[in-house]
Formats: sequence, C-alpha cells, structure tokens
Amino acid sequence: MRFKGLDLNLLVALDALMTERNLTAAARKINLSQPAMSAAIARLRIYFRDELFTMRGRELVPTPGAEALASPVREALLHIQLSIISRDAFDPSQSNRRFRIILSDFMTIVFFRRIVDRIAQEAPAVRFELLPYSDEPDELLRRGEVDFLILPELFMSSAHPKATLFEETLVCVGCRSNRQLSGQLTFDKYNSMGHVAAKFGRALRPNLEEWFLLEHGLKRRIEVVVQGFSLIPPILFDTSRIGTMPLRLARHFEKRTPLRIVEPPLPLPQFTEAVQWPAFHNTDPASIWMRRILLEEGSHMTSANQKSPARRRC
Repeated sequence: MRFKGLDLNLLVALDALMTERNLTAAARKINLSQPAMSAAIARLRIYFRDELFTMRGRELVPTPGAEALASPVREALLHIQLSIISRDAFDPSQSNRRFRIILSDFMTIVFFRRIVDRIAQEAPAVRFELLPYSDEPDELLRRGEVDFLILPELFMSSAHPKATLFEETLVCVGCRSNRQLSGQLTFDKYNSMGHVAAKFGRALRPNLEEWFLLEHGLKRRIEVVVQGFSLIPPILFDTSRIGTMPLRLARHFEKRTPLRIVEPPLPLPQFTEAVQWPAFHNTDPASIWMRRILLEEGSHMTSANQKSPARRRC
C-alpha cells in the first residue's frame, strides 16, 4: 500500500532494521528474505534521500536521518496495532497476551510470584517474559519493547505514566555465625567489615544504599559485587562479610538459610517500588487490566506489612 508515494510496508522494514541493527535478523523478524530486505533498504534510501545505514562489520549503524525517523515510525506502528489491529475487547480468560516486564530479582521473588499465581487462576494462557534491569529502560518503553518497568520510583523518568506499588526498607544482613553481628552494628564496625554489594545492568549501576552513602561522602569496603540482591546471602555464608538488601527479601532468605538481619548503623531511607508503562498503552485494555492487578497486589503487600511491622534486631 502506498501513501503519498511511500510504500507503508517499508516502514515495517525500517522499524525492524532499527531494532535489530542486523540485516539477517531484521529480515527474519518480519518474515522477509535477505534479498527482499536489501531491496527494501534501497527503496528507503531513495525515498528519504539518505543512506540511513552504514555497515560496521555485520552491524547496521543508523545515520542521524535514520535515528530521527525511528521514534515516529515506531509510534505510528504501535498506534496502528493498538487502535486498529487490536480493537477487539480484551478477555483475560481467553487471552494469550505476553507481557514483557523489567524488574529486579527482589521484586520477582517477593512480589511478582504473587502475580504469576493469581494470573494462573484468572488468565491461564497469559504469559510473562521477565527481564533484568536494562541500562536504557526508558528507551525500551518508548519503543514499546517492554510493557512495564517495576523499579524504585526514583530511578524512573517523567516521560511515561507510573503508579506506586509499596514502600520498602533496607536492612543489613550477615551469616548467623558472624560474631561481629552478635551485638549492635556500629558505624565503625560497619566500615571495617567487607561488604557484598548488588549492582545492576551492564554498567553495574549502584543500588540505593550506595547512592545514599555517596551523597553523604561515605564509602564502604566492597569485596564482592553481585548482579542482584538474591545473590548476596550465598556469598555471606560462613564469612564475616555483610550486605544490604530489602527487608522483605531478607525475611524470605531468613526462613530458608542461616541469615541474620540487623539494623543498619545509619538511617537508610525508605524507597518506593513503582510500576511504569508506555504512555501509548494508557488506553490499551490489556495493559489497564494488568495494571489493576499489579496495583491490587501492591496494596495487599502494604496491608500485610502493616499487620506485621518490620522487625529490627541485633
């Protein structure tokens, strides 16, 4: 189909090329042969009077002109999908919708397993793809490559809508056999001990505790860095190291492993876990349904925590 001289199928090809940055992968994504995809690139170059891509090994590197086209093309295709192709009423019990969600291991263990159990009853064919933290989560939202971010609210941008799930607290943890944790954890003792720290993404983004310490000009001795809070307890066992992790996750491991929870020697701030979704999903019935469930379960987490207040002990 042509619109003002442009074959609209070429926009699908351009979007695939921008996403995959590889001719073979892009062709496979939209079920084209490599020669057909090469022909599509040639036609795009003629229409837009721009090279659009250069080759760096096997990678397609977009020109500034292609970068400028990427966002409006993606948004146009998503608008067509949500407003025209997917106009049928959403029935959770019959849907096989797949939701792609970026969240931490902490939220997977203490929160999202509740979602999975509930959805198995209400919408047994709905599927989830749970993804680790990305260094550019906002870009994935903008391009519609993920349906939700579930992260601390302070790490979210203002470019997309969001909603609060629940508040969380950080605590220090160590092995039960760690004699240095038998009494009050003083700041001097905290500083003298080796730490296991969780960092996220390829850039190893610091967690909330480290941001707080850096803001106050403080620094701890990190001996081991792991990519997730759930990896902290195994590294602590039978050592004199300590770590810092969310209270709910610490309680989860305390029931199953020889973990001791202690009060931090400095008042670490609480943080808010939130959910964020692409702005163009605001009226998507499936997204609205999923958001309702996430917010309801977040409210249940808050209620359960109020009935069982945080235990701080040494």
